[in-house]
Order: sequence, then structure tokens, then C-alpha cells
Amino acid sequence: MKDKATHLAKRLSLFLAALVLPVLITACAATAAPAPTATPVPAPIVAATPMPTTAPAAAATPMPTTAPAAAAPAMVAGIKVATDAKLGQLLTDDRGMTLYLYTKDTPNTTNCYDACATNWPPAIVGATVPALPMGTPGKLSVVTRTDGGKQLAYNGQPLYYWAKDTKPGDTTGQGVGSVWYVLAPSDSPATPAKSGY
Repeated sequence: MKDKATHLAKRLSLFLAALVLPVLITACAATAAPAPTATPVPAPIVAATPMPTTAPAAAATPMPTTAPAAAAPAMVAGIKVATDAKLGQLLTDDRGMTLYLYTKDTPNTTNCYDACATNWPPAIVGATVPALPMGTPGKLSVVTRTDGGKQLAYNGQPLYYWAKDTKPGDTTGQGVGSVWYVLAPSDSPATPAKSGY
């Protein structure tokens, strides 16, 4: 029996050791020094670059040495009658830009091309001729230019813009060269509006 008790004690010791040993290992691991961790590396410090408060200066553009290309003719979408303090009633386009006649033109024929048309762009129309405002005397028509453009005419007189008129209501082309004039609404052939200057 003694052998049996010793044998049983050994077995019990082994059984307990098998149960206790994993618990002891786990407990020892928990009390052991913590595993080394990576030391955080601070982000590099970058000095902030101040944002400019004004736009950078534009590079100087050299002045052209040749004459500018001819201005594209302006497309007329409509006609208005405006009143100028010095000139009285006159024709403008739908934007209020003054229209002019050239006394060297003949009825239904334009004589202004090349440099002339650069300074005095023809009033070009699309497929549809605009109508005069209700109650305005006269008639609008189209003159075909030698370049194929369709130029608006009033009572047979081709119409133009003046390149130096920069805003609605400008009439700076009136009397230029004693051949360019604004137009007064009329039933008769187009005639220059009163001088006023």
C-alpha cells in the first residue's frame, strides 16, 4: 500500500504541476518587464512660409512693333434709339454702342476695308436682320461685303462702330475726318445727326 500511496502522490503532484505550471508561467510573464516599445519620433518641424498678401507682379510684356490685327467685326443682335444731350436721337446696337455712317459709302455698298475696317468695324449681322424699335422710321437691310460678311445698313447706308468708343453712349467718332457721323432716325436716306460739337 505504501507503493500505491507514493504512486498516487506522484501522480497527484504531476497533475497539480500540470495545472499550476501554466498558471505560474503566465503569472511570471505578466510580472516580467514589459516588452520594449518604439519610442515615438516627433514629426520634423517645418517653418511655415507666409502666404503673399498681394499678387506677384506680372512680367513686363513688350510692346508690339507691328500694327494690331484687324478687330473682329461686332455682331449686331438688335437696334435701339438713344438720345444724346448734344446730338439728339441716334441709332445704337442692343448694347447701347453707337452706330456710324461713312459718307464715302454709296447706297448698299461699303467702301471701308483693311485699315479703315480696323478703326471702323462693320456692324455684322447673322442669319436674321434685327428689327427697328416700334415707331422708328426707316428700314434695315443687309449689304454683302467683298469678304462675304453681311453688314447691317440703315436706309441703304452701311453701319459701323468706332474702335475708340469703349462704352455704351460714347460718340467719340462723330465728325472724325469730316466723313464719319452718328445716324438720326429718319424715313429718308440715312443722314448724319446734327453735329452738336
